[in-house]
Amino acid sequence: MKEQLESLNTLIINFGEEGMMIVNIILAFVMFGVALSIKPRTIMEVVKNPKSIALGVFLQWVALPAVTFLVALALSPVITPMIALGMILIASCPGGNISNFLSSLSKGNVALSISLTAITTTFSPIVTPLNFYFWGTMYSRFISVKQDIPQLVIPFMPMLEQIFLLLGLPILLGLLFARFFPNATQKITKPSQAISIMLFLGMVAVSFAQNFQIFVDNIFYVFFLVMLHNGSALGIGYLGSRLARLSKEDVRTLTIETGIQNSGLGLVLLFNKAIFAPEIWHGYYGGMLFITAWWGIWHIVSGLGVAYCFRRK
Repeated sequence: MKEQLESLNTLIINFGEEGMMIVNIILAFVMFGVALSIKPRTIMEVVKNPKSIALGVFLQWVALPAVTFLVALALSPVITPMIALGMILIASCPGGNISNFLSSLSKGNVALSISLTAITTTFSPIVTPLNFYFWGTMYSRFISVKQDIPQLVIPFMPMLEQIFLLLGLPILLGLLFARFFPNATQKITKPSQAISIMLFLGMVAVSFAQNFQIFVDNIFYVFFLVMLHNGSALGIGYLGSRLARLSKEDVRTLTIETGIQNSGLGLVLLFNKAIFAPEIWHGYYGGMLFITAWWGIWHIVSGLGVAYCFRRK
């Protein structure tokens, strides 16, 4: 399995300057759509009962990256370092905006879902690079001792700067639009979420069209790894909230919020040469791209399945 996954490292995706501009616009649109659903009134209502908010933030910012690190270490004999770092990158991203729809579908606490997405997205310019730097560096140092690989330099400041640029402005514009154009916001919020999903899937398809054979050759292994990782994330959310004895609605929401990550952000960061420079990463980080892209597809499937099961109970 490990030898097979090594072939992913040769995967090269080069959008060029015009292509990267389109990718950044897609991410900006997605973040703008997320910001439209952030309402201070909704957040304040949930903050009145802060237990669920605090636990949800802890599960996403601390528990998920830590468990991902342990899973990556446990799988290190059979996976490549790039696959492991892709898993850590995913765990470091904020919650995905589709989680709000899935929480509604599962009859969960939608206000809590929106609030958690708002908090993790707003603070992602700091938390995402910090988590990836901390857990990624720790993994790289540990695995360099166990295996004969170069110790990788995990970017922090370049990622911090780029995330502020890519996320900060669209979120600010979305908040201002929602504040001054509430009627228009109500009309475009749901369509923007659907368009965001389609744009992301289109970006994944275009990205891997030139590497279709590599995709076919490795899909079984990547499918298994992403399913295991995503299942762990959903399990963390469910068990953590059950142990905290939250309400049924909050348990459903925290399960989905922890299992749905903004993999689109992870992909855009990987495409950005200012962050993942080929000379620093020895020209090989295709495994990270592959695992991040497939997560973006799979978590929609698993999220719909979990929401359906919750709804039937």
